[in-house]
Amino acid sequence: MFYYIYELLNFNIFQYITVRAGFSFFIAFCLTVYLMPKFIAWAKAKNAAQPIYELAPQTHQKKAKTPTMGGLVFIGTAVFATLLCARLDNVFVVASLLCLVGFSALGFKDDLNKILGGKNHDGLSPRAKLAVQVLIGLVVSSLLYFHGELGSKFYLPFYKFALLDLGVFAIVFWTIVIVAASNAVNLTDGLDGLASVPAIFSLLTLGVFAYICGHAVFSTYLLLPKIMGVGETVIIAAALIGSLMGFLWFNCHPAEVFMGDSGSLSVGAYIGLMGVMTKNEILLIIIGFVFVMETLSVILQVGSFKIFKKRIFLMAPIHHHFEIKGWVENKIIVRFWLIAILANLIALTALKIR
Repeated sequence: MFYYIYELLNFNIFQYITVRAGFSFFIAFCLTVYLMPKFIAWAKAKNAAQPIYELAPQTHQKKAKTPTMGGLVFIGTAVFATLLCARLDNVFVVASLLCLVGFSALGFKDDLNKILGGKNHDGLSPRAKLAVQVLIGLVVSSLLYFHGELGSKFYLPFYKFALLDLGVFAIVFWTIVIVAASNAVNLTDGLDGLASVPAIFSLLTLGVFAYICGHAVFSTYLLLPKIMGVGETVIIAAALIGSLMGFLWFNCHPAEVFMGDSGSLSVGAYIGLMGVMTKNEILLIIIGFVFVMETLSVILQVGSFKIFKKRIFLMAPIHHHFEIKGWVENKIIVRFWLIAILANLIALTALKIR
């Protein structure tokens, strides 16, 4: 809406991405802070609390009555802020909205099944969930590929030239990145605020890359891929950061609400999509290092147990390992936040080192 005010009334301030990103941030933040207490009260009245996994550490049992599906609120406010502030004729904005809404709807269905079933494993089956994730990922990736502005060239971090052209196989590669990122954030979302803050740092870093890649002068100077129109995604990233910060107000320890799969699947998928749209698919390993670490701990644990009948960690994902070792929840959370900060600072050096 704001961009069209500029076009209709020649109100120049709204032509700038940075200004509209600032508006989207504050709109999403304020709406989330306003709506979340109302949602928490409603969820408590409806007993909309996610069942605690039977094998989770004993410290989690006290969280049994905590409402879930907070992701519906902060994804909803981020989408609303985007609709107000972003250009809706931009393919990257359309793809972003499809990604956020699609994965949030999938997460909502999974959360709802768990609540109604009364057990953590009453959600969608892993195969069904993965199938829908892949379907949404394919739709979003195909939209980006056939529109043509993104291109199918593959880049490595810290190297200024394209390594190869993936052609139509880019659709498959991008889908894998989006789905993997979605599940990685979902695995990380096991402690109060553990997924929210690393996600904010990841979106900040990716927002910087999106702005520069979409800017003809800056991208040329820093030898980054020129991607016309991708700068508009900064507005969506800003909206999501604002809504996540508003959510964190209620999700910090001890949490009053959990984001649920409706939030974690959507946030993770969008981080993956931002990596795709800025040609940083491989750099995502550093940008989302906390999420990668959590996912690898699960893969190693499952693989080790199936092959050698031995466990590497006391429990996976790895944050549960430290819980069982006796670390208090806040210590684990803050240390993982610090790791996320350091990882994103390292990732930002890719702006100059190439």
